[in-house]
Amino acid sequence: MGFKLFLLFEKFLMILPKAVRKSFFTFLATLAYYISSRYRKVGFINLDFIFEDKLTHKEKEDIVKYSFRNLLLNFFHLMEMRHISKEELAKKITIKNKEIVDAIHSQNRAIIYVTPHYCAWEMGGISIGAFIEPVSVVFKKMKNKEYEKWVLESRSSFGNGSFEKTNVIKPLINLIKKGGASGILIDTSINKREGIEVEFLGKKVFQTPSPAYLARKYNAAIVPATMISTDEENYELIFFDEIPIQRTDNEKEDIQKATQLQADWLSSLIYKEPKFWFWIHRKFKGDYPQIYKK
Repeated sequence: MGFKLFLLFEKFLMILPKAVRKSFFTFLATLAYYISSRYRKVGFINLDFIFEDKLTHKEKEDIVKYSFRNLLLNFFHLMEMRHISKEELAKKITIKNKEIVDAIHSQNRAIIYVTPHYCAWEMGGISIGAFIEPVSVVFKKMKNKEYEKWVLESRSSFGNGSFEKTNVIKPLINLIKKGGASGILIDTSINKREGIEVEFLGKKVFQTPSPAYLARKYNAAIVPATMISTDEENYELIFFDEIPIQRTDNEKEDIQKATQLQADWLSSLIYKEPKFWFWIHRKFKGDYPQIYKK
């Protein structure tokens, strides 16, 4: 019953002018910042942990507020993607460095797009599917199955697919062998058993080695990608240089180096513009659980 009401509310929102819809979601973001002391606190803890006194309290407050805003804007994008045409989406998007992807395609190699929770991540993944190639994105199962279905339907609006994170390696291998593209988030919290240690934002953390393992074994290309916007109206889908993979006799070391390069890329991105990263999730809970107990 609750989800049906949500769908009715979605229909009502989509009747309204876009500016009104956006204002509604940004209002919710402001409300969430003041009501959700738990996630507000997580944001400040993360920023204190990474930047210490290099940022003022006001700067950290602005970043945490924007994290709430950005989360609701991503939800707003998911809703809009269900009701927008490819032509309308194209008017919002500029693609930068497409030649990187074209060069890899000319070599008949599969691409593993690595991306973080950074700025317009939902629209970014959907736009790759709309304007570059269909992408099967790895996701973590949700508690609410009706909402999960809604999210996955939104993400598949222009041809994308999805793989649930549990036992995902075999489906990814099959996809890569067929030349298909996949998308993997590299900034989620991961435990020691599943990850390998890298330096990220100046801290030792565990990160998924899957992109490096798959790229090395099946000659796929790791291409970092993000979607950014300075005005929340016009968006730039950016592809970055392929992460190189060594193929020596030491497989473990090759995978370690390639995974560290991904962490270096993401660290550089966040240091350049920290407000766009999703600071209000407990990224470091598996590596430094004590910081969240303060």
